[in-house]
Amino acid sequence: MTLMHDDFTTRPSTAPRKTRVWDIGVRLFHWLLVTGVLGAYIFESPRWLHLWLGYGVAGLIAFRLVWGFIGPRHARFTDFVPGPHRLITYLRDMAAGRERRYLGHNPAGGAMVMALLITLIAISVSGYMMGMDAYFGVEWVEDLHEALVNFLLLLVALHLGGVALASWRHRENLVVAMITGEKDIDEETAHE
Repeated sequence: MTLMHDDFTTRPSTAPRKTRVWDIGVRLFHWLLVTGVLGAYIFESPRWLHLWLGYGVAGLIAFRLVWGFIGPRHARFTDFVPGPHRLITYLRDMAAGRERRYLGHNPAGGAMVMALLITLIAISVSGYMMGMDAYFGVEWVEDLHEALVNFLLLLVALHLGGVALASWRHRENLVVAMITGEKDIDEETAHE
């Protein structure tokens, strides 16, 4: 068998280029939050475990609020929190099946992040109030806490649906991206 010179030449790779989008802070926050919220939802008893999981979630939220101002580019709120016009335009494009791909959060994802954070803050505050002498056993506080948890379940379902839809539409696995922190770069998103 004779080898030709061309057998040893380097051919350009057809594999997509990758870039780091989600830093370790965002990824750890995300998966620890999932674990903490799920744990607090499952373990109402023993009460001490529910409380400590709730405190853990509140601590994670505090971290994320700070990281939203001082973290890397795609972690910052200025990178992904959309204004009303940008969000409505994106949702209209999404309904028409022509939304653009974003390296970081798309406008719907950014709005969802804020809705989840605000809801989790309200859950944390109402949960803390339930343990205070002034509000212990007060029915409206308990009802509010439960209603907020139910609203959070709705938001989580919408979040998972949005992740599945965006993964399918843009042919990328966003769950894997939130684990590895990397996403493919294409011509459209190379300059984002």
